[in-house]
Amino acid sequence: MKPGFVNTVRNLNQESMQWTKKGERPPKKFKVQKSASKLMATIFWDSEGVLLIDYLPKGTTMNGQYYANLLAQAREAVVQKPRGKLSRGVLFLQDNASVHTARVSR
Repeated sequence: MKPGFVNTVRNLNQESMQWTKKGERPPKKFKVQKSASKLMATIFWDSEGVLLIDYLPKGTTMNGQYYANLLAQAREAVVQKPRGKLSRGVLFLQDNASVHTARVSR
């Protein structure tokens, strides 16, 4: 242990251990507040703006069937674009998450 330093332990909790100089008070800890619930948004967009925003309902899991329905909605949003905008085709990029590779969403 370095001379002049004291290991301060509060509430015998490993998380509360802090190195401080002798006679110095440790920094004040802030109270932990419960955060707002999480929200998952899926957004489809093109070079001109947002095509579709979908918010996953609370308590629902993103699964293959939900994702397949979402892709159908996105396809409809793309089809609604003026015909000239689709003449070069559509590129779609997604990762290899299990819902993206499920048979039902192919």
